[in-house]
Amino acid sequence: MKKYKRVFLIVLDSLGIGDAHDAQQFDDLGANTLGHICEKVGGLDVPCLEGMGLGNIGNFKGIHALKNQLAYTARLEEVSNGKDTMTGHWEMMGLHITKPFKTFTETGFPKEFIELFEEKTGRKCVGNYAESGTKILDDWGEHQIQTGDWIVYTSADSVFQIAANEDIIPLDELYRACEIAREIAMDERWKVGRIIARPYVGKKKGEFVRTANRHDLALKPFGKTVLDSLKENQIEVIGIGKIPDIFVDQGITRKVKTVSNHDGMEKTIEIAKEDFTGLAFLNLVDFDAVYGHRRNPEGYGQAIVEFDHQLEQLLYHLDSDDLLMITADHGNDPTYKGTDHTRENVPLIIYSKSLQMPKHLGLLKSYAVIGATIADNFQVENPGIGDSLLDRII
Repeated sequence: MKKYKRVFLIVLDSLGIGDAHDAQQFDDLGANTLGHICEKVGGLDVPCLEGMGLGNIGNFKGIHALKNQLAYTARLEEVSNGKDTMTGHWEMMGLHITKPFKTFTETGFPKEFIELFEEKTGRKCVGNYAESGTKILDDWGEHQIQTGDWIVYTSADSVFQIAANEDIIPLDELYRACEIAREIAMDERWKVGRIIARPYVGKKKGEFVRTANRHDLALKPFGKTVLDSLKENQIEVIGIGKIPDIFVDQGITRKVKTVSNHDGMEKTIEIAKEDFTGLAFLNLVDFDAVYGHRRNPEGYGQAIVEFDHQLEQLLYHLDSDDLLMITADHGNDPTYKGTDHTRENVPLIIYSKSLQMPKHLGLLKSYAVIGATIADNFQVENPGIGDSLLDRII
């Protein structure tokens, strides 16, 4: 018999907590997303997260460690080879990625790939280098208005991103171009993890703004995940935000689109008012896309505070047979060099109103403890890695 009727899993996209044992191998020694944000802004006022025990996970300026925390806490160590969105989320649900996804950070995409993409889409490409999503628009946005050329770029992630002004190139054409790029990028030479549509609006440099019509075309998970096991057993899996894109809809029974962190939490709060049995799985991408990559620690800190306010509202609608899990998928230290993800441990907070003896569980191996715990709770197969924490949550 399942212990919890509903599980809410919230991924604070990129909120790492430093100290990865292999950070040096990823050239990320010393990175600490939450720690450095707290230092930069002089501490964060997050009473809800603090009460749950966030201060017991690490030494974060202004966030106090408590003797009587309200939730179980832990630090999670990633075992997969990578520091990107797909690697982190797939590991959570039981997949162990040993071979990292291809990246083209230093060189851009090969000439053969670009020429094939241009031929199949009927438009030329400009850009084709690693850059932040806002800077690339300043570099090429006015050019696109004049020519209709695609703006393409990448990052330290395994991505091919296509930016298009919605007033110049229709969304349908952009999405079709992404499908074409996905087909081309199934070739092993160019097999990146995600093709991303990056629509935006604006008429001149400094005024270009990305819209909420982003769309990701990811590789399908290479194996069965906990989400698949849930769905096979008629247990609801509600994917909120970019979760359905990350798993290419596999194991998802219902999709909920979001436009921001705030909207994602609002929709999760509404879902918490519903009667269902299963998992509500939310990704809050603004932490990463709007603040981490843009190296804005002040904005990132404020976004954490705003999340804390909405978290309090969500808790009000949780029942004693609900379980809440809060974690992250990688780091993105906004005070660190470059503009890309950082290899870090991530926090895990596990809360229920029925908990009797919450405490800090220390450092745990693999994000997959999350999926394993969910599978154990609903008594379905865990097809991959990870050890359940269910018996330790009392």
